[in-house]
Amino acid sequence: MLASVGLLDVIVILIYFFAMGYLGWLGYKRTHSASDYLLAGRKAHPLVMALSYGSTFISTSAIVGFGGVAAMYGMSLLWLTFLNIFVGIFIAFIFLGGPTQRLGHILDAHTFPELLGRRFQSRFVQVFCGIVIFVFMPLYAAAVLIGGSEFLCAALNVDYSTALYVFTIIVAAYVLIGGLKSVMYTDALQGAIMIVGMAVLLVWAYWQVGGVTAGHQALASMSDLMPQGIRNQGLSGWLSTPNYGFGDRKFDGWWTIFSTITLGVGIGVLAQPQLVVRFMTVKSKKELNRAVPMGALFILLLPGTAYVVGSVSNVYFHNKEIVRGVSTGVSLENVVLAPGKTAQCRVMHVDTTGDGAADTHLILEGMGPAAGSMPKADVVETADGRVEVKTNAISFTRSLSYDKKKQSWVLNPDAIIPAFILSAMPRWFGVVFMLTLLAAAMSTLSSQFHVMGTSIGRDFYQAVRGQTEPTARTVFIVRVAMLFGIAASVIVAYHIRGDIIARATALFFALCSTIFLPTFLGALFWKRMTTAGAVASMVVGGVVDIGWLLLVKEKEAGAVGLVQMLTGGKTSILAGYPNWPVVDSLVIALPASILTAVIVSLLTKPPAQSHLERCFAKGS
Repeated sequence: MLASVGLLDVIVILIYFFAMGYLGWLGYKRTHSASDYLLAGRKAHPLVMALSYGSTFISTSAIVGFGGVAAMYGMSLLWLTFLNIFVGIFIAFIFLGGPTQRLGHILDAHTFPELLGRRFQSRFVQVFCGIVIFVFMPLYAAAVLIGGSEFLCAALNVDYSTALYVFTIIVAAYVLIGGLKSVMYTDALQGAIMIVGMAVLLVWAYWQVGGVTAGHQALASMSDLMPQGIRNQGLSGWLSTPNYGFGDRKFDGWWTIFSTITLGVGIGVLAQPQLVVRFMTVKSKKELNRAVPMGALFILLLPGTAYVVGSVSNVYFHNKEIVRGVSTGVSLENVVLAPGKTAQCRVMHVDTTGDGAADTHLILEGMGPAAGSMPKADVVETADGRVEVKTNAISFTRSLSYDKKKQSWVLNPDAIIPAFILSAMPRWFGVVFMLTLLAAAMSTLSSQFHVMGTSIGRDFYQAVRGQTEPTARTVFIVRVAMLFGIAASVIVAYHIRGDIIARATALFFALCSTIFLPTFLGALFWKRMTTAGAVASMVVGGVVDIGWLLLVKEKEAGAVGLVQMLTGGKTSILAGYPNWPVVDSLVIALPASILTAVIVSLLTKPPAQSHLERCFAKGS
């Protein structure tokens, strides 16, 4: 590791970790009660809250995962940035933040599940929400862990498992010790680092392709190089919007981008437990209003930059990148494109560092049916026996990684952004961006680990025992639960590499929407919503969402294999019906959850008037 990392790199990284350690210690010193550990004392500064919210929301899944998806599908992903700002900041802070903060204070709620449980006077609601979070949050945490570890193993030339374990231990240490105060203090610094890093990346990436106008013109002129498999889904280029319609495969791209990526994540942000709890850390709605401009700027700059850079990386890889080194061989490989789908390709293995081991692997061309979908790279042998590989293609060429567990080569969009950074950016920026990704991952992970712990310690253990006030025992249980949640996240991250970051993020966001969102909105704004309506809505939303993923959504159902086992080969029960296998579960499950909440609430006894007067008291 140290052989590939300079002294300056080591110094910068050590300074960063020292700063994280100091802020974690500061949070620990300022944590005087269980309430401080769970909710940061409800006195967070609006700037700290905004940076904490933004850095928790935007992680390596947005930068590495969705940036890689943008490299494949183009700038249509910028619609997600718009939705993130409009829904995730404006709607969330202006319309939901104030009522959430007020209700949390009235009911003395310390967690998102506790807020819902006390609003509906139901221990079951709190426990059920806590269990859902603890069971499914590791999937999202694993996506963030993969994003950070992928870049660390590429930048530092270390084994993936080593990067994964070291990375996890560092984050876990300050969360376990300092609680939410440590999380928010470190989030604020990490958010500032992310803003600087992504601003530099945006400017430098456009400089590499000749500027904004020249870069976009070049990207438009390359439309015919977009892989045929993506063109068949209705995309004609990286700057175009996919064809809209239903009932034909050529509309799959639209439904993938807008139902799964844009709606799934754009709407799902409203019901993220680790984000909602941020609203309860400030003293009043005034602080939330003051946090809106910073939150909006943060979202515009970070995911917006990732999607733009992912798209224009195609111009760089096509026109500029030359991989120089010694070829260690060319092999025919069956590259996994998606669950159940492979294509035979010629893969070149290149030693670019001179240590005798191949460190760069390129798709030279597709063979047979895949020939038309993979542009061929140019290879030139030099007089000294070295090779120059001019990719003469697109980001697709650099999206290759090896899955040791499955012993197969995988088309992995998650590898594109790290490859672009290491190839196109100056060496010093590699360190800056590594810190940016570390900050992005650590800020989100710390919140995820904290929420996983509180979901068991506060929302399961204390709720089942009927305890209302957090105690020192609560903090102990939270810490133990964190360890189990962290272990589960690491196990998932170790086993599911390859085109997973964006998918896992979208899955978790959609699941939170379908289970929590109708109940959350009803708790804040609809006095007539009943406990039975809340319970029925969450159960129906969860069952429909998970059922759709297991049986209908092609990528997820294909990965699980249940449909293949039942049907003898199909990856979806609706495989013969175009577009349905790529429609996101949220499109089906969220309306079902909303409708259930309304019908059941209207058919059951209204909540006690005295409780409603307390929850909706004016001026409180």
